[in-house]
Amino acid sequence: MAELQLQAVKKRFGSIQTIHGVDLQIQPGEFVVFVGPSGCGKSTLLRMIAGLETVTEGSIHIARRDVTSLAPSKRRVSMVFQSYALYPHMTAEQNLSFGMRMRKVPKETIQEKVGRASEILQLEPYLKRKPGELSGGQCQRVAIGRALVQDPDVFLFDEPLSNLDAELRVKMRTEIADLHQRLGATMIYVTHDQTEAMTLANRIVVLRDGRVEQVGEPMALYTNPANQFVAGFIGSPKMNFLPVQATGMEDQKTKVAVSGESGESGKVELAVPCGTEPAAGDELTLGIRPEHITVDDSSELRAQVRSVEQLGSISYLYCTLGGQSLCVQSHGQLLPRPGYEVGLAFVPEKLYLFDADEQTISTLKPMAEH
Repeated sequence: MAELQLQAVKKRFGSIQTIHGVDLQIQPGEFVVFVGPSGCGKSTLLRMIAGLETVTEGSIHIARRDVTSLAPSKRRVSMVFQSYALYPHMTAEQNLSFGMRMRKVPKETIQEKVGRASEILQLEPYLKRKPGELSGGQCQRVAIGRALVQDPDVFLFDEPLSNLDAELRVKMRTEIADLHQRLGATMIYVTHDQTEAMTLANRIVVLRDGRVEQVGEPMALYTNPANQFVAGFIGSPKMNFLPVQATGMEDQKTKVAVSGESGESGKVELAVPCGTEPAAGDELTLGIRPEHITVDDSSELRAQVRSVEQLGSISYLYCTLGGQSLCVQSHGQLLPRPGYEVGLAFVPEKLYLFDADEQTISTLKPMAEH
C-alpha cells in the first residue's frame, strides 16, 4: 500500500493544455476511480502517474518519493490496459512470468509469484492455454495477474473492461472489487462508465476538460453534486433538468415555476430549500432524479408520455414536460401508453437548483436521506 499525491499537475501538448493544475491526494489502500466523458483527461492523468507521459508542470509523489522524472520501471506501479496486450504465442503462465524472466528473477521466485497470482485470480486451469484459447474475461484476468506479480505500490487500470460484453463486465467488476478487498492495495481506475465508478470506488474523481469538478465517495457525489455537470454525470438514468424561473422566497425556500404541457396556464409552483436567495425572475435550472418522480393523476403538473421502457422489476417513462424531456422511474405493472397525459409529483426534499453558472445553490442533502 502506498500514498499517491499529485501537486498542481499540468500537461501541455504544444500550445494545447489538456490538464489544468490537478491537486489530488490518494490514501494508502484506497480504490479511486477517475471518471468523466471522452477527452476529459482521465487517461492522460493516469499515464502521467505511470510515467508514460511527461509532466509539463507540477509533481507526482508515490510512497513519499518524488517520481515526476523517473522512468516507468522505477515508479513501482503496474498498469492494466484497455486491450489485454498478451503475447499470442505464449501460454498464460508464460505471459505472467515474462517480465520477471526478462529481469532474470530467480525461478523459485517466479514460480511462487505466478502461483500466488493464479490462485488469487483463479487461473490455475488455464495456465497452459494460449490467449486464443481463452475467453475475454480470462484474458483480462491474465493481464491483471501480470500486473499483480510485480508487487507494485500502486495498481493502475485504464478502462480494462470496455472491450468485454455486458455480462462479462459485471463479472469482472466483482472480481476486481474482490481483488482489492483481498490485497488492500492502492488502485486507480479510469473509466467513462459511471456505473463502474459507483460500484468499485472508495472515492470518485469527476473530471471535465482537464479539471477536477468534484472528489468524494460515490453516494456523496450522487446525493450532493457540486454542480450541474456532476449531477448529470453521476447516476443512471441521469438527473432530469428543467428550466425554471424564481418567483420569490418563503421559509428559506426558493419558489420556482415549472411549466407543464398546458403551457403558461399549466405552471406549477414548487418550493426548494436553498442556500442563497435568487431574485424573483432569475432563470434557474431545476434538477430531479427519475426515482424521485411519481405518477399522480391528481397532480396539476401534466406531462405527455412519449415512450415506455419496461425492464422487469422497474420501468422508465420518457415524457415531455413543458417542451422538455423527462425520465420517470416506475415500479408499477400497469403503465400509461405512449401519447397519454399523466400527472407527475416531485419529491420536494429531493429537488436541486442550479444557478446560471451551473453551480448547485439548493441546500445540500445529507447522504442518509437518499
